[in-house]
Amino acid sequence: QVQLVESGGGLVQPGGSLRLSCEISGTTLDYYTIGWFRQAPGKAREGVSCISYDFTRAYTRDSVKGRFAVSRDDARNTVYLQMNNLKPDDTAIYYCAADTWGEAATYCDGVYFNHWGQGTQVTVSS
Repeated sequence: QVQLVESGGGLVQPGGSLRLSCEISGTTLDYYTIGWFRQAPGKAREGVSCISYDFTRAYTRDSVKGRFAVSRDDARNTVYLQMNNLKPDDTAIYYCAADTWGEAATYCDGVYFNHWGQGTQVTVSS
């Protein structure tokens, strides 16, 4: 059974940084496309950054380009989301998700991902 567990969320001041981790168990990461999503209160879930299992397809949301970066360590079965220069608008619950379909990274839409973590809260506030 594929399981994803996020960690690394917390409270940070505007301009600060956080690194989220997503550890995957029950399978090997190198077969999975990974996505990071977020949902703020009262708003729809949105794709933040996605990367395919073969690294050939990727998506990054315009509002986080130049600030967020996704990386993956297949040997550790872990995916990371490095978030720099955080803004109050980045406040949300962040989720990682996985699927075997490579094109899911191009769309970075949650409907194409079958496995989800429980989420980790990120709050950006002074």
